[in-house]
Amino acid sequence: MGSIQFLKGIGPAKAKLFERLEISSIADLLHYYPRTYQDRREDAPNAGLNPPSLVVFKGRVLRVQSIPARSVLIFKAFLADEKNNQIECTWFKKRSFHSFRFDPFAALKKDFKMNAEIWVIGRREKRNDFFDNKISVEEYYPAQATDTAWHAGRITPIYGLTEGLSNKQFRQFMQEALREADAKNQPDILPPFLTEKHRFLASSQALRAIHFPNSLAELENARARLAYEEFLLLATAWGVKRTQTKVAQKDYSYEIKKHLLTPFRQNLGFEFTNSQKKVINEIFADLQSPLPMNRLLQGDVGSGKTIVALSAMLLAAENGYQSAIMAPTEILAEQHFLTFQKTLKKLNVPVALLTSSTKTAERKKILAGLKDGSISIVVGTHALIQNDVQFHALKLAVIDEQHRFGVKQRGKLKEKTAKLDLLTMTATPIPRTLALAFYGDLEVSTLTELPPGRQPIQTRQADEYQAHHLVAQEIEKGRQAYIVYPLIEESENISAKAVSEEFEKLKKVFPQFRLAMLHGQMSRSEKESIMKDFAAHKTDILVATPVIEVGIDVPNATIMVIENAERFGLASLHQLRGRVGRGKHESHCVLVAQNKSSLARERLSIICQSCDGFKIGERDMQLRGPGEILGTRQSGELEFKTADLLKDKNILQWALQDRDELLTKDPLLQRPEHAPFRKRLQELYQKNWHLIDLS
Repeated sequence: MGSIQFLKGIGPAKAKLFERLEISSIADLLHYYPRTYQDRREDAPNAGLNPPSLVVFKGRVLRVQSIPARSVLIFKAFLADEKNNQIECTWFKKRSFHSFRFDPFAALKKDFKMNAEIWVIGRREKRNDFFDNKISVEEYYPAQATDTAWHAGRITPIYGLTEGLSNKQFRQFMQEALREADAKNQPDILPPFLTEKHRFLASSQALRAIHFPNSLAELENARARLAYEEFLLLATAWGVKRTQTKVAQKDYSYEIKKHLLTPFRQNLGFEFTNSQKKVINEIFADLQSPLPMNRLLQGDVGSGKTIVALSAMLLAAENGYQSAIMAPTEILAEQHFLTFQKTLKKLNVPVALLTSSTKTAERKKILAGLKDGSISIVVGTHALIQNDVQFHALKLAVIDEQHRFGVKQRGKLKEKTAKLDLLTMTATPIPRTLALAFYGDLEVSTLTELPPGRQPIQTRQADEYQAHHLVAQEIEKGRQAYIVYPLIEESENISAKAVSEEFEKLKKVFPQFRLAMLHGQMSRSEKESIMKDFAAHKTDILVATPVIEVGIDVPNATIMVIENAERFGLASLHQLRGRVGRGKHESHCVLVAQNKSSLARERLSIICQSCDGFKIGERDMQLRGPGEILGTRQSGELEFKTADLLKDKNILQWALQDRDELLTKDPLLQRPEHAPFRKRLQELYQKNWHLIDLS
């Protein structure tokens, strides 16, 4: 289908408005689905679609009234329906002092003649609680007009738009696009046997019904068909990509020699949990397989993912291979580096740290060591994917907190070598539904246990005075505390407390204790020194920004206060809380909130009630959406328009099963009846094939 500007009524100027919505073709317009719907039927059997303040009314004009005022002009129309229910409608227009003869209500007066039948859609005026029949009108339509049936008397689509486009216009353009699609008689992209199997609406029916449904049942049928289509296309892309990936076998192998792994385990000072042992065996089996590893390792905060990853990296080192671990922040990379140095100090395993803060001379030395193979393990940030970073024998890549990276960034690390084993890790446990939808049938390992001796974290809401009192109590017991703020410096636009200003105040609140401040804008050496001092108990209270969200491990820290807790997402609150509760003492997390919206109240309530990362991950997905949680928003390629991963679990399972049946029958989709599906698959993914990320 052609360019959007050639659709009747649009043209080049309006086409630029559509570009803001990422609509450049008529096909893009047809797949730009409504944000919500309003039930504008008379005596609507289901008003659940409509907000309480919305009024939809069809009636005859009884009288009209113009009211001139000093700065505004007011027009009122009084309508009554067949049951003599009456409503008072109001419009406001700013008075123009340049043209007193101009009447801004001329069109209204023409439409609102005595006894004219009109649909009005508006909001109840809140300033008069006694009468509920007064509304401010948002849209109106003469009942006899030919195009009124698109806007009123039906379940009406409401689109998310940009300035310069109205919903009335958009619905008209959508009707034109649907007419054009009908005229071109586009083939249904779903293979016929799948449409029949699930009794789905035909493609053209589903497309019209998602925009202009005749009933709620038809709307749900259309949504189910389009959700299935989205799942099936992505699942099939994964299936084809996986077939291609499995053709390319590794030209290297691993042997478990134990000259590094055995002393490593002996020097740890603790036993692996059963869960860690199971996951290490799964990863080692992947590494010894002739096919490249693509495994997701997930585990709650503090479950020991880093030690598992390090075990795999030592297996690579035993075999003369290099490995790299990429973290989303410098402070997390630095923490991994310190952990590796401490854990490997009795082993001859060269480890380096490469970030954007690495000084030029040190960077040169590290780049040379990676290129000649003298560095076995490198820890880094996005600096690892720069073009000048070359490896001698990179065989294993570990991506930590993978949802913080876009698929393009993950792909650039894989491009560093021809064949690569890839382990991605997350401390935001992903429900099985998400793992299936966003990672295909990727192998998932889950750490289900916390190390022995860990105490549950008591989480509560409190005011600042109570929080400071609890901090003092813990420090007097010989423990340590974190106090976290969302910003470094006070912003005029955001009324969140700033760590630099609050640090000075806290020194006066706690004159008897030793305080230090930590934030991401400090140099690497400053951050390292502050963290070492805190770990050595030379500091009682660490005042910080969310840079401490991941990576810091101080067992003696038993209380965390999170200021402006309403500004943090559920996953961030859970991650921050995970900095305490890492030792044998009972630990506390205190949430201090300022402005509590209904969403913030819900988040704080969830985090106080549960320490289960999987439950919190599920609720976070409900509140924020999966794309934000999994990092797909950074690429913009893998978002679903109609599918709902919580609501559509069954549809996703159908799509995965049907994908396997389809590719078994026709692995390359070469049958004539599969041509439309193949064409749509190519349109969606040909340019972005590398974004079908099996990690």
